[in-house]
Amino acid sequence: MFEKILIANRGEIACRVIKTARKMGIKTVSIYSDADKQSLHVKMADEAVHIGPPPANQSYIVIDKVMEAIRATGAQAVHPGYGFLSENANFAEALAAEKIAFVGPPVGAIESMGDKITSKKIAQEAGVSTVPGYMGLIEDAEEAVKISNEIGYPVMIKASAGGGGKGMRIAWSDAEAREGFQSSKNEAANSFGDDRIFIEKFVTQPRHIEIQVLCDAHGNGIYLGERECSIQRRNQKVVEEAPSPFLDEDTRRAMGEQAVALAKAVGYASAGTVEFIVDGEKNFYFLEMNTRLQVEHPVTELITGVDLVEQMIRIAGGEPLSITQNDVKLNGWAIENRLYAEDPYRGFLPSIGRLTRYRPPAEVAAGPLHDSGKWQGDAPAGELAVRNDTGVFEGGEISMYYDPMIAKLCTWGPTREAAIAAMRDALDGFEVEGIGHNLPFLSAVMDHPIFIAGTMTTAFIEEQYPEGFNGVELPEQDLRKIAAASAAMHRVAEIRRTRVSGRMDNHERKVGSDWVVTLQDVYFNVTVDADRDGSTVRFDDGSALRVASDWTPGDQLARLTVGDDSLVVKVGKISGGFRIRSRGADLKVHVRTPRQAELAKLMPEKIAPDTSKLLLCPMPGLVVKLEVEVGDEVQEGQALCTIEAMKMENILRAEKKGVVSAINAAAGDSLAVDEVIMEFE
Repeated sequence: MFEKILIANRGEIACRVIKTARKMGIKTVSIYSDADKQSLHVKMADEAVHIGPPPANQSYIVIDKVMEAIRATGAQAVHPGYGFLSENANFAEALAAEKIAFVGPPVGAIESMGDKITSKKIAQEAGVSTVPGYMGLIEDAEEAVKISNEIGYPVMIKASAGGGGKGMRIAWSDAEAREGFQSSKNEAANSFGDDRIFIEKFVTQPRHIEIQVLCDAHGNGIYLGERECSIQRRNQKVVEEAPSPFLDEDTRRAMGEQAVALAKAVGYASAGTVEFIVDGEKNFYFLEMNTRLQVEHPVTELITGVDLVEQMIRIAGGEPLSITQNDVKLNGWAIENRLYAEDPYRGFLPSIGRLTRYRPPAEVAAGPLHDSGKWQGDAPAGELAVRNDTGVFEGGEISMYYDPMIAKLCTWGPTREAAIAAMRDALDGFEVEGIGHNLPFLSAVMDHPIFIAGTMTTAFIEEQYPEGFNGVELPEQDLRKIAAASAAMHRVAEIRRTRVSGRMDNHERKVGSDWVVTLQDVYFNVTVDADRDGSTVRFDDGSALRVASDWTPGDQLARLTVGDDSLVVKVGKISGGFRIRSRGADLKVHVRTPRQAELAKLMPEKIAPDTSKLLLCPMPGLVVKLEVEVGDEVQEGQALCTIEAMKMENILRAEKKGVVSAINAAAGDSLAVDEVIMEFE
């Protein structure tokens, strides 16, 4: 077995590989750019090598620089993670030339399966059903329009070397095909160094289900069940689970056997994923094969007990698989939520900055494993499991140069319902401050009836949140619990304030028991009766809730029992109450005396400033291109400029007809959020 492995990646996946290598007794080497000097993966590794400036095309995807780091440290093998050089055949060839093991598939498999055009041709020749499309290379936007019309709109414009949602656009018209072709080409060139584009039919109302395969160099191959990845935004997965709530055993077996047959046809040896589109009748169509470890691999590990990174390393070392297909048992259910540095209230646009607070929920193991990688028993030892794969820490920064993912929060339960319940609690207990993040949105999805029923498609987000995410409106029974909790916490805070030292004699303040709690435009008149074990909060309709908690003023997370239910809320102090965040809702909760509440109703509402004649930068980013000049008349929906952030291009469009009166930015400028780009008459 190898003595030292270099991880040619960064962030959470580099940390993930380091954990398994450490368990196997293998030393690790991290590489890092200027932006990642203080990153977690650098601190975790046994050695770290600097490889260049922040942009990936000047550091992480420069093969010569990675090879220099390998030579300098004497690493015997390289794990590429995902993204960057993980599916780059030239990199695999460079390693082979210097007799360095690549912890991934053979070069031939990368070339044939990693390239989406070639892989589709091979799949067709093997009799695998594929989505209709144009497999040849497309030279320019006009050819893209012609092909799109031949296939029939809508079409998917995709980068041949793409992945992770980069270089992908859906076009519903000739204009969108032209625009999407150029943006996909630009993103592909910047992210992968390969701007080849192809087009295929976009299947409406599909489910995205993928099969995890594991093959060795001795002709053995198995599949480890499937992952449901239908909840996506901008073609990037947000929530994944295993197994799929949609598949039956016969369909699972058919997809798995087909995936393994395809892998064997190209001499595959490593972990890989075969992706399918599945329609409502359980017909499945081959999309592509990812010749690397997937971001969502933890959910497969949680239901099978197989450490995929360990298996990849052993296969790269020449070992045969120690697991047969009969050994693979799917135990329970696992869900993964991707925590992104993006603001859900601003159309999920990227958010960068310092993590002033980062407190993930405590991790709980699902059960011990055999050395072979199989479960020690028929089911995990624990009833529930929580796993958090991350590459950040409190005080660290989220950079504009890389993918915006902060962490992958996973839960396991014996049933899907238990796994969802565990995820709800884990999300409520996940503390992140300093940047915009999608925790509220993830919580909302976990409570959405379509997700709970397991009937989602890849159109879930655009159909259920067509105007974007604007928070959650909690039902009255949940508001009542939060009101009771807030009243009890407010009383605790008030009592502490009365005990301040140094007060004047005869100025002792009494804390009353009658309060008015206001949240989500709902008023609750309550009376709080406290004792040593908690508080009883009585409502004016005669009902009451018992509240127990060890919360003290200043705590930013409160774990309470309200009535017969547990409640976990994030707590922030505001004037006259709290900012409470729970289950996707972000609430301003005011706790006032009856007289204060009466006066508060007379206060005028604050009016937001008029920005209707300004184009504001919706995220921190780089101006790629300005599409208009001063004096131009623009129409509704017209492209005004392109902003690049975290490897994604975002086209900003006019909301209404107008004339450009001023332009305050130029191509190449780095802008902050809400900075004025242009003004209109």
